[in-house]
Amino acid sequence: ISVQFLTWLLLFLALFAGAFDCCTEISDGISKGILRRVEGFEVQKADGLCHLEAVILHIKGKKFCVNPWNRKVKKMMKKMKHKIHRSRSHVRKQRRTRFIKQKEQKQ
Repeated sequence: ISVQFLTWLLLFLALFAGAFDCCTEISDGISKGILRRVEGFEVQKADGLCHLEAVILHIKGKKFCVNPWNRKVKKMMKKMKHKIHRSRSHVRKQRRTRFIKQKEQKQ
């Protein structure tokens, strides 16, 4: 292997280190206290660069890798998706109603 090839390889890995940010270990147990503080989550599939299925929980700038088959984690994900969907649609309805009322008052 040439020195030039190794140099290019190290440069590539240094520049794209974030692209290889996968969970390599997952926790099976998780407390309710941690689940209550979750700000967001993402699902890691076992394809491409990452070879392990996981749910990545985001809590105050930190990431926690947990088992996607854990019942508590599934329940939390479902609740968060429902909460996000519900709050967005509610805000849209309020804005629309407010806009229509303002139009009626002007006429």
